[in-house]
Amino acid sequence: MGREFIGLFDEWSENYNHTVSGNDPEYKEVFEHYEHILDKVASLSSGVVIEFGVGTGNLTFKLLQRGLKVYGIEPSEGMRAQMEKRELPCILLTGDFLDFPTIQDNVDTIVSTYAFHHLTDIEKEQAVSIYNKLLGKSGKIVFADTTFKDEQAREDTENYVKARGHHRLLKDLQTEYYTTHGVLKDIFTRHGFFVRFNQLNRYVWLIEASREQITN
Repeated sequence: MGREFIGLFDEWSENYNHTVSGNDPEYKEVFEHYEHILDKVASLSSGVVIEFGVGTGNLTFKLLQRGLKVYGIEPSEGMRAQMEKRELPCILLTGDFLDFPTIQDNVDTIVSTYAFHHLTDIEKEQAVSIYNKLLGKSGKIVFADTTFKDEQAREDTENYVKARGHHRLLKDLQTEYYTTHGVLKDIFTRHGFFVRFNQLNRYVWLIEASREQITN
């Protein structure tokens, strides 16, 4: 899984919460409605949860508040150190979207926020294939991440960012593995999931994948 990004997250671990709080002007809109985004993902989760890319534990905390059992998977040593300081009652493991320890429980929900774009599209499909085998018949995947409706939306977003002089954000959008809804829909469909997308801010979309057609 995009292990090339681990060094970045080790460096970012000390200031991550400062950024998600909207204090970095370039990323303010990326993290707009941050608490609502976490609440939305948590509200759609149930039972035993695997969270990929736990970071500093902000989503983990909300999942635990709902009485869920959480296995947190995090590749960054710096992020794990920040997480451990919080002493949250979850099972924290070293790993990533593709390479993680065996989970002995029956898994009901797989979640992640602001992280799935660290996988290439090929790796995204590999991950969904793994989760297909891991989840039970009523299992679901709930991600929140920056995605694009289509390639025109990608171009429009990059132009929007460029016009505002947000060069660091533009570099991220152009060098990390942000994908389109069409690509994601094809991946999930091939592995037996129905998927829907709901926009949560200018950049971030809720990606909800279930084995049954989502109607509400």
